[in-house]
Amino acid sequence: MHESLRHLDHRPWPLPDQSWIWRQSWLDLAFIHYRVSRNQLAPLLPRGVEPQEFDGSSWLGLVPFRMAGISRRPLPFFPGLSSFPELNLRTYVEVEGKPGVWFFSLDADSWQLVFGGRQFYGLPYHLARMKQEWVDGWCEFSSQRRKGNAHFQGRYRPLDDPFTAKTGSFEHWAAERYCLYSQNRKRQLVRAEVHHQPWPLQQAEVEIRESTILSAVGISPMDSDPICHFSSGVHVISFPVELLQTGS
Repeated sequence: MHESLRHLDHRPWPLPDQSWIWRQSWLDLAFIHYRVSRNQLAPLLPRGVEPQEFDGSSWLGLVPFRMAGISRRPLPFFPGLSSFPELNLRTYVEVEGKPGVWFFSLDADSWQLVFGGRQFYGLPYHLARMKQEWVDGWCEFSSQRRKGNAHFQGRYRPLDDPFTAKTGSFEHWAAERYCLYSQNRKRQLVRAEVHHQPWPLQQAEVEIRESTILSAVGISPMDSDPICHFSSGVHVISFPVELLQTGS
């Protein structure tokens, strides 16, 4: 049994009926959140995908982390996919009343993941030159997309003790998401369910030296100072992609 399955009570809905097919870990992660206008996001989403709001606005999450231990059940870990940086830009949506995540971009330093993510999940992955390392208590992170000029350079660090987000809080609303939405190659809307233990979160600070990740998809935040949280990470399983009737 995967270790994440020891924690089920926190899920907002039951596990899917199908068996999980992929496992991975998301480690040394920062949730860097910006307020954005719902009116700015809505035209960028396909029909049937509705942006959600918290505290009067929609939100974008810029999420640098380390991906590790990817394998397809029941195979062992894939060679070349043991550990590498990734940088996601996401927002929070619902489809048919079910909350989830929509990704505007995903940068990864792994051509295998970029190919697989695009091919099997319809996710907008980009191959990038990336680096993540701990220096004097800070997690230094950089990313330069191999095609185009989208890039990020900054650092983040935890400040306080770990906590589990309380239901109703912003941290819970943003972090505890258990499915993602995307469009396949036929432009059909699909959903992929995931499961992991509750996020261990810490208050954090971030220093961003340069970033064009948001502007690369044509989004401007409502303010320049993001909210930041750190997590040591979670171990994740994911389920087969489900084709939805909503969308085009």
